[in-house]
Amino acid sequence: MMTRRQFTATAIAACSFTPNLRAQGDVSLKNEVQAAIDKGLKYLKSRQDAATGSIGDSAYPAMTALAAMAIMGNPGTDADKAPAEAVKAYDFLLSQQKPDGGIFATALPNYNTALCLSALTMINGERYREAGIRARRPLISFQSPESGDATLEGGIGYGNKPSADLSNTHFALEALHLSKKLLADDPDRAKKEPQLNYAAAIKFVSRCQNLAATNDQSWVSEDPKNKGGFVYKPGDSKAGTDDLADGKKAVRSYGSMGYAGLLAFIYSEVKAGDQRVTAVREWLSKNYTVTENPGIGQEGLFYYYHTMAKALGLSRTERVELADGKQANWRLDLARQLFNFQGQDGSFTNPNGRWMEKNPDLTTSYATLALEHIIRGL
Repeated sequence: MMTRRQFTATAIAACSFTPNLRAQGDVSLKNEVQAAIDKGLKYLKSRQDAATGSIGDSAYPAMTALAAMAIMGNPGTDADKAPAEAVKAYDFLLSQQKPDGGIFATALPNYNTALCLSALTMINGERYREAGIRARRPLISFQSPESGDATLEGGIGYGNKPSADLSNTHFALEALHLSKKLLADDPDRAKKEPQLNYAAAIKFVSRCQNLAATNDQSWVSEDPKNKGGFVYKPGDSKAGTDDLADGKKAVRSYGSMGYAGLLAFIYSEVKAGDQRVTAVREWLSKNYTVTENPGIGQEGLFYYYHTMAKALGLSRTERVELADGKQANWRLDLARQLFNFQGQDGSFTNPNGRWMEKNPDLTTSYATLALEHIIRGL
């Protein structure tokens, strides 16, 4: 029987982009990254509630899920022999599962369920498998039906009202992709489970991209500054708009959504040579940086670091080719930047508090997960 880790590696490799030749790992950097991971995990474990097992705000099980993924993602962790802190965290997640399979407290059912489901794919055990299979169902039900509303159809939002955005859609696509393995040994059961409309999901993701060749919406701009990048949802960017010379406005592409869009294509198994994939990779290369979230500065910085490391790692990107022709070692650049943010207690905090990033429980999970993606390529 294929193990969970083996299946995940195989599935991701099958949908990843053509890899560059991997550079030989830097042993010194690898040791530094592992030390930072260890410090981050020590902090996260110290934040666990002894009674409930939750880590961070218990009103958002996704916080515990992110921390659990960081604990389980530490190199050398065995999915069959999870650390005690991880087991307690998973017990908390299971305690939050609703009769319909959703895993949340009272709000944001899709966001919480998606991250909890991703976490459940990282630990072995029949009760976790069954909980994961049940969690897939509400995620699929949250997909907006084809209704003629281009801002919604095919996409997935927070789940508590009709809405859709790229961030939540990519989290759901990730969870559904990773959890396919839960049904891999039972094809008959898999056929009876609900299925996501992937064609509609890809269409929604494409409608979040500044690419007129594949996006049928009128708001899309051919402005070179934004072409190929992504926005939060069709026609709406957290980075605002740019005034163009012709008097029109361009909805601004920004960094974290660029990597979220790339991940959405990876999880949906869009081919590496597809013009949508090529376009976003070109935009990300032109806007490569580890000092800010391109387009919105310090806002959502650790979310950006997490999606950046995940997308570049899963797409087997060894170097990012910059506009001047130079090759950026993204693992080295990002690791050094993260080292600068880590406190003595192992935590990471963003001075800019938008999207809860002054909460060290959240940002430490993001940063530790990013470091784990980095170390896998060293």
